[in-house]
Amino acid sequence: MLLNVKSFIFFIGLLLLMLDGYSQTNHQTGEVFVDDKGVMRWQHNQQEITGFGVNYSVPFAHAYRSARRLGINPKEAIDNDVYHFSRLGFDLYRLHVWDTQISDVEGNLIENEYLDTFDYLLQKLTENNINYVITPIAFWGDGWPEPNSETPGFSHQYGKDECLTNPDAIKAQQNYLTQFLNHVNPYKGVAYKNDPNVIAFEISNEPHHTSNAKDVAKFVAGMVKAIKRTKTNKPIFYNMSHGVHFADDYFKGGVQGGTFQWYPTGLGYQREIPGNLLPNVNDYNITFEESFKKNNGAKLVYEFDAADVHKSYIYPAMARSFRTAGIQIATHFAYDPTFLAYANTEYNTHYMNLVYTPQKALSLKICAEVFRSIPMYSEFGTYPENTSFGDFKVDYDADLAIYNSEEKFFYTNTNTQHPKDENKLKEIAGYGNSELITYQGTGAYFLDKLEDGLWRLELLPDAIVVDNPFGRNSLNKTVGVVNWETHAMRVNLKDLGSNFSIQAINESNDFKKNSENTLFKIRPGTYMLSNGSSTFNWNANDSFKTHQLNSFFAPETTVEKAWLKHEPIKTITENSMVDIVLQYVAPTAPKSIKLSGFSGGKRVQFEMSLTSAYQYKATIPANVLKEGFFEYNIIVENEGGRFVTYPSGTEGQPTDWDFYERKTYTSAIVKAAKPIYLFNAIEDALLLVAPWRKPFELLPTEHPNEAIYEINIDKLWIEDTENLNAQPIYDYSFKHFVIDKIKGIDNLSSRNRLIVKGKSLNNKPLKLQVALVMKDGSAFGEVLEMTPETGDYSIDLSELKPVKTVTLPRPYPTFLPFYFEHNNQSSFNIEHIESVQFSIGPEIKPHQLKEQHGVGIVHLRLE
Repeated sequence: MLLNVKSFIFFIGLLLLMLDGYSQTNHQTGEVFVDDKGVMRWQHNQQEITGFGVNYSVPFAHAYRSARRLGINPKEAIDNDVYHFSRLGFDLYRLHVWDTQISDVEGNLIENEYLDTFDYLLQKLTENNINYVITPIAFWGDGWPEPNSETPGFSHQYGKDECLTNPDAIKAQQNYLTQFLNHVNPYKGVAYKNDPNVIAFEISNEPHHTSNAKDVAKFVAGMVKAIKRTKTNKPIFYNMSHGVHFADDYFKGGVQGGTFQWYPTGLGYQREIPGNLLPNVNDYNITFEESFKKNNGAKLVYEFDAADVHKSYIYPAMARSFRTAGIQIATHFAYDPTFLAYANTEYNTHYMNLVYTPQKALSLKICAEVFRSIPMYSEFGTYPENTSFGDFKVDYDADLAIYNSEEKFFYTNTNTQHPKDENKLKEIAGYGNSELITYQGTGAYFLDKLEDGLWRLELLPDAIVVDNPFGRNSLNKTVGVVNWETHAMRVNLKDLGSNFSIQAINESNDFKKNSENTLFKIRPGTYMLSNGSSTFNWNANDSFKTHQLNSFFAPETTVEKAWLKHEPIKTITENSMVDIVLQYVAPTAPKSIKLSGFSGGKRVQFEMSLTSAYQYKATIPANVLKEGFFEYNIIVENEGGRFVTYPSGTEGQPTDWDFYERKTYTSAIVKAAKPIYLFNAIEDALLLVAPWRKPFELLPTEHPNEAIYEINIDKLWIEDTENLNAQPIYDYSFKHFVIDKIKGIDNLSSRNRLIVKGKSLNNKPLKLQVALVMKDGSAFGEVLEMTPETGDYSIDLSELKPVKTVTLPRPYPTFLPFYFEHNNQSSFNIEHIESVQFSIGPEIKPHQLKEQHGVGIVHLRLE
């Protein structure tokens, strides 16, 4: 059968898309070497290696057990998630293998279901043009977040500390490494040591060496020898961020590079961290860079995340800082298996999945492009100058990251950016609205150009976070839901024109329609958009990149009940106009949602209107809210006249004679002249962002409903066991975010004094620096002289002066900068404050720095 010219061109286009491996241009595999400048290169063509992807652990531990508990086939879960990896443009994967599940106490490899599933995963990654870095030894038990079980491996027998020092444990690890690398993956028919998709081996996950340098070098050399016994040519890396003073000794042990992590927002805050965190990722300053230069060492990042942050703007900024630091490849930690993402139980301080966290996942897609297009050691200045770099832009206020090149246009939120060159555009991926796509849903979408006048659209279902994903989680607790809903969509592409056909091609989807002036309604699925100019008779099963045209995966709707999420504004200025907002999702749309409450002794009621998908708003006029407490309910009316009242979620309305539930939402309504409490110990002590020391104490005072939070510091400087070369900084700082405290206040600028109610501890005076930190990371403060008597200590806002901003939360690894070094020229503006920084250390006399210091704080208020 002869093809016409147009059909032939289309066939060739599809073939190129398949070979291109979805945005993983020129995907390569094979032997890798580290050159004399510390750069990993492909042996066959000398090209510099780049790569970006994720950690993902379905073959092991909690993820594997949970799949079995939930009736999920782990291999089917892998198929689905790896497909999403391909849509996100990942070309790299990393995992610390749970050696404790696949070895015995002597280090002999056990071939079991866990190893088999891991082998299967590697094969699926290979099919999708994704290379990998393997860390054979994790040291961990198999439990987290559950208790560990009695596993057979050496790590369970010895634990991490003994694994680093005990001769028998060391011998077992060496035996295991040799056997592990010699293991032949039955799905690929090749041993790990020769796998062309393996870029490098990292010996072990986060060792914490505490012995002497000579013993450390000897330990590493023994592990390197065990690996080289297999005759592998793969580069060998060692973790260097958990003992940076041993960097030269690691290289003496024979490794070719070092691995790094980055958690710029700390770990385990148990709730979302608010505020602008771009200053926290301003740079990734490797203080021992000279060791890498001297030893020609390569660098990779094995784990990173902005933990406890449910925003999308931050990840490309981290990728930028990695490239500036000379990092070649990186993997985020950790991608949640889709079947677990509803509960986020695997690592509750992290949350990442294309279906359940689409904006964050799209941000990682942009990171992949950063690693492919931004040269190593490129400099972009300091924040806020470095928010635009190359074809990339990040925006805290809009919670937005953008990649805008000639052929690709990716974005994580609604924006007004003009595509660089629409005529050359081949790929769009986004969330929300842009100049080209308008979409009312809350799922990600992907558009790929197949030829002129023909595009492939893939649309994922709505994702809605319904509970705190970073708290104490359980398989019996839902933190996110998925909803298959029909929404309006506008595709405004010159190549398609105003009127084009939309035809579903994924399984069990028979949707077929024409657009009306670029507009149409659509449900999740995979579609072909055509203006009729393409004459090729395509088939839904035709190859598309590493999959097929009709490929699609998303879980079915999980909205089986109503979910309402609302946080009342804590304090509102009297007689001010205010918007009350909430999120509501249910199996069926509500007939109405009303806000009903009391203010000034009168019942008030307002209709809440739908502003965007699942988001409702009521505007309360300026003359309604009077001094006192505004107590209100949210009343949802469903079809059939059924009412449900929140926050209790009880059927009925507060006006019913038998409505017994009295719970309400409450906001304090204050006169304009009343103080604003930025910190109140009895409410806010557990919300402080503070480096961990021995437990502090929250104690009741002699006044009802009042407490004092006592922070007593034995030493301002504690030697960092992971960085013994660090220079002492005698400063203990902690932070409190105040965004929610001032959200409803109209006249912040009328305040002129900052007052701390508290005292010094240890029966001696204390100098406490109190600073207000603005949105751009600038801090303005003054030092108070506090005494052992509880009282008010006042600062006139006109006396505030620029002070150092401490990077809080404190990041991992610990060698990263203590202070945010910036060039901001901004002056103090109370309307821009986001947090309060307390510091013990500034202006304390040198001979007193090593003494015990402490402060007790009752509250901090603005007057």
